[in-house]
Amino acid sequence: MDTMTLWHISGWEFAALAFAALLVGFSKTAVSGANTVSLAVFAAVLPARASTGVLLPVLIVGDVLAVLTYRRHAHWPTLWRLFPAVAAGVVVGTLFLVWADDAVVRVSIGAILLLMAGVTIWRRRTTQAEDEPDSVVTRSGRVKARSYGVLGGFTTMVANAGGPVMSMYLLSAGFRKLGFLGTSAFFFLIVNVSKVPFSAGLGLIDGHSLLLDAALAVFVVPGAFIGKWAVNRINQRLFEQLVIAATIVGGLQLLLR
Repeated sequence: MDTMTLWHISGWEFAALAFAALLVGFSKTAVSGANTVSLAVFAAVLPARASTGVLLPVLIVGDVLAVLTYRRHAHWPTLWRLFPAVAAGVVVGTLFLVWADDAVVRVSIGAILLLMAGVTIWRRRTTQAEDEPDSVVTRSGRVKARSYGVLGGFTTMVANAGGPVMSMYLLSAGFRKLGFLGTSAFFFLIVNVSKVPFSAGLGLIDGHSLLLDAALAVFVVPGAFIGKWAVNRINQRLFEQLVIAATIVGGLQLLLR
């Protein structure tokens, strides 16, 4: 099937998906979690369930580029602490996708986007009152890791929307910019690759979706280079405000669609 006619995609719709793919690359090397905007675009252009399968390989391309850029800055003790809880969340998310139809998934994605926007706003207001750094293994740190891990696994499986959850966890754990980017890069590469068999088993990834992914992947690369260039120059506060606004608009659009 021709990529441009897949799911009856028009030229403008493909352009929107290409921009979303470019933003994936940018978010992976500059502002983790900004690809919630990409999620909203994919879910608006494509059927909601199908959009999660199409977006996943695009995210993996961005993850590979992020790992190549920040591989020396990952904090592996944090990653090992998160993975068991994330795996549980992915399983729960998979079971949810088996049960949910397209309308339920669309509403769920919209609700998750609005939830993540609210979480991000809350985090911005409480950054001055951070908890004890989780680089020190404490009971509260383990509970926090498990809680965020399960929620992150569920949201990333259902809607590829684990970015804001993990962003909040890593920031609350006291990570600086490079450690944050390096740890999140490996985290999402491992988690997203592990999701591929689940998505394929649910029929969300097939030959047609991979054809569209091949066309979109080329736009991830320039986005990643722009992000790498901008990471030390970008006005973080303004950009986060724009991301929050776009996420809220995308979530409302899905809920009211």
